[in-house]
Amino acid sequence: MIIDTKVDNFATARTYLNSMVSPLQYIANLPGAMLSWSADRFTSRQQLLEDNEELTNQVTLMSEQLQRFRILEQENKNLRKLLDAPVRDSMHKMITELMAVDTNPYSHQIVINKGAIDGVFVSQSVLDDSGIVGQISEVGTTNSRVLLISDVTHAIPIRIERNNVRFIAVGDGSLDSMQLQHVPHSADIEIGDVIVSSGLGEVFPEGYPVGTISNIVRNESRPFAEVTATPLAKLDRIKYLLLLWPQEMAPSAAIPPDADLNDEMPLEDPKGKQ
Repeated sequence: MIIDTKVDNFATARTYLNSMVSPLQYIANLPGAMLSWSADRFTSRQQLLEDNEELTNQVTLMSEQLQRFRILEQENKNLRKLLDAPVRDSMHKMITELMAVDTNPYSHQIVINKGAIDGVFVSQSVLDDSGIVGQISEVGTTNSRVLLISDVTHAIPIRIERNNVRFIAVGDGSLDSMQLQHVPHSADIEIGDVIVSSGLGEVFPEGYPVGTISNIVRNESRPFAEVTATPLAKLDRIKYLLLLWPQEMAPSAAIPPDADLNDEMPLEDPKGKQ
């Protein structure tokens, strides 16, 4: 009994001492716990920053890929539209791309990426998806120079589509206008009339769109009326163009008149273009 009593007393004392020491132990362990918590918090914040940076990089890359895809998608649309341009059944055609624009502000000429090895020839007709752009003026081995219909040295025989009255349309140095020469004051011509190539001169095939009449000034003190036309071709935003060949002159690479355009113009995979 004496031993049990002593044991109980020791247990009571131990419990009392533990109750006194526990707060001290908590206080003693507090700095270590705070350091551990701070370290964990710093590690978590650092990980969040790294994850955020990685996600930002991924978003940037995906955004660039999306932009590139949209560009390729628009190019494919433009190419399909170009292949659907109004081309006569007897004409072969080939797509060409703009390489350079003449830096001389008084010369409306461009360079394309097709040349003699592709069968290109001087005076060959060049179109976009809306109408006549110009004609080949010089041919190199792998590229050629195109004289635009807006150049002051260029002239094209045209006719009014509505009534077949014929005139000559000349460039005036502006990309958005042309002048009709020697138009009598009594000529049956109206604003909004569509002008097309007449085929005279045997440079441009007959019947291709050239422009629309945009202004008429009939000043009786002058010998002829002043008639302005707006080109239908988008001369200020040329990217892809169409070369035309008569059937007897067409190179093997040209697209024949009866070709299936869907087979000739497959959509391009954006992943495959760098």
